[in-house]
Amino acid sequence: MQNRLASRFVLVFLLIGLSVSPLFAKRGMAQTTAAPGLFETKAAQVYLIEASTGTVLLAKGERKSFAPASLAKLMTLDVVFDALTRGEIRLDTIYPVSEYAWRTGGAPSRTSTMFAAVKSQVPVGDLIKGVAVQTANDGCLILAEGISGSEAKFVERMNARAKALGLKDTVFGNATGLPHPDNASTLVDLVTLAQHLQTTYPELYLTFKLPEYEWNKILQRNRNPLLGIGADGLGTGYAEGSGFAIIASAERNGRRLFLGMNGLATDKERTDEARRVLDWGFNAFEMRELFKAGEVIGEASVYGGASDTVPLVAANPVSVYVPVNNPERLQAKVVYRWPLDPPVADGAEIASLSVFSGERLLRTVPLKSASSVEVGTLRQRASDALIEMLFFWL
Repeated sequence: MQNRLASRFVLVFLLIGLSVSPLFAKRGMAQTTAAPGLFETKAAQVYLIEASTGTVLLAKGERKSFAPASLAKLMTLDVVFDALTRGEIRLDTIYPVSEYAWRTGGAPSRTSTMFAAVKSQVPVGDLIKGVAVQTANDGCLILAEGISGSEAKFVERMNARAKALGLKDTVFGNATGLPHPDNASTLVDLVTLAQHLQTTYPELYLTFKLPEYEWNKILQRNRNPLLGIGADGLGTGYAEGSGFAIIASAERNGRRLFLGMNGLATDKERTDEARRVLDWGFNAFEMRELFKAGEVIGEASVYGGASDTVPLVAANPVSVYVPVNNPERLQAKVVYRWPLDPPVADGAEIASLSVFSGERLLRTVPLKSASSVEVGTLRQRASDALIEMLFFWL
């Protein structure tokens, strides 16, 4: 019965400046803080976030599905990086170049290639460089066949990894991103994947910023047009019907941004717009701390407990990346499942805090109980049962 009555309880409050005490959170008092002015971009879709806080700086069509084209290679590399980390393969593991890999992604294909010679052998470390620097289709296929025996089996691993990483709107039909009816993703998913690559494999991630790479006596420069302005990865793509796309990450003065863009008309427009959006992201915002680690943010009601409420805290400081100009209120929501039943363990994750600028979600943070609450007396439980009954009756 109680499970049927359970509902999401939301405590909404407006943040008091940029140093919010628990008292303010309870009373819902308000003061303004900064929010961005309208920023226009030629991209049909864009998604820009600050890495350390996950603050969303710019979003438009970020969950709309599109063909990722060569951006699918980011997942190909993730599967390879994961295999390396688990010891399944090594950088000096050598794989043969099949005729299929050569014809489909090599010199005869007239697509991006590292020009691996048919029936030759290439070490995994060199194949990674070919894919990361030259977006080599032959490199992807050689890796796929070498690791899984066939491209189809490797694609199964790609889709399993997508699911494991929480990429809800992503499906792959091949290892290269070449036209295939099953290939689909979103900017949110691809940026999430880019973050995972950068944080989980920091040494391997450095491959993305190599300025050039030579294989089979053919030197090719890195295809990422943003290298040299602080960007250190990741990749570009083009699909007929959806235009030019890019997933990039850049770091300046200790601050890292991740950018996803799609729907640009030309490669030059893609470069110009990506650079302009990144410049705006670095220059128009600053870091502000809203709550310190362990500071009480709110309280959750406890049904039938020795205490009526339990304080809620975040394990780490809660900061957001906020605009320097154009004041606008920040709104926060504490959400938890009500009624909250005792016993409640100290440090249990029982709620979440979402911070909004207007209607734009900046970030969501899990909240933990700051103390334990034991089961209450018979009188306390009876009193709470009456309150619950009146609440749902009304």
